[in-house]
Amino acid sequence: MDSEQTISVIQIFGILRKHIKAIWISTLVVFLASVFATFFVITPKYQATTEILVNRKLSASMQGAQYQQAQADVQMISTYKDIITSPTVLKSVNRATSGYPGSPKSVAKLRNAISISNQQNSQVFSVTVKSADAKTAAVIANKTATVFKKQVVNIMSVHNVSIVSKATPNYSAISPKKKMNLFLGLVIGIGLGIGIAFLRELTDRSVSSESFLTEELGLASLGIVSEIDEKEVKKQISRHQKRDVLVTDDAGDVEPRRRRRV
Repeated sequence: MDSEQTISVIQIFGILRKHIKAIWISTLVVFLASVFATFFVITPKYQATTEILVNRKLSASMQGAQYQQAQADVQMISTYKDIITSPTVLKSVNRATSGYPGSPKSVAKLRNAISISNQQNSQVFSVTVKSADAKTAAVIANKTATVFKKQVVNIMSVHNVSIVSKATPNYSAISPKKKMNLFLGLVIGIGLGIGIAFLRELTDRSVSSESFLTEELGLASLGIVSEIDEKEVKKQISRHQKRDVLVTDDAGDVEPRRRRRV
């Protein structure tokens, strides 16, 4: 069992060594493609986040139910998420920000650019916006929070909405992740090269060694016919032609003597 595993490993390394050129070419091509895509094709994305607190006030006679009200407010955050991503809010935001560079310029794209999250048991939730421009991302996030604060009063009669923190431009792009892309390009290139090497080896039907015939096919070896280079054949013919001897008769005629091999 150990001997078979050793032979298998040796064969694998032999295949890789045989097709090392194809592996290097594949790795280089895929890596350069990832470099080109990362730095020249993929548009950088920036994000900005604003935080909102919705805390409904209770009357003095219901102060004892403050805890229950807080829990209800946490559960209501899912509803607030739906309101923020509704056309009622996003249409106003889109009209106000459509002139900024990198703006989605449509309600559908704007909805995809906005994500809402909150910590467990927290009444504060975050509105995060992604855009091709850092300033535009911050403007859209702040405008979304402002429009939501106005609209939620009419929709749910909730008046105690506070913007905890305004979004500010963050000039560090969140995508593409350059190091990760280059690393993936290198790994994929090596993997593709190894795959090509084994594919070429499996589809190669030529006999490259005597051991393949004797060990793999179980045939008897009768001898080896060496390949002769065409240039070498022509060289040998030319050499023999120079050795042909010409004889001269008494009349001075020159006639070729029968060729002989030396």
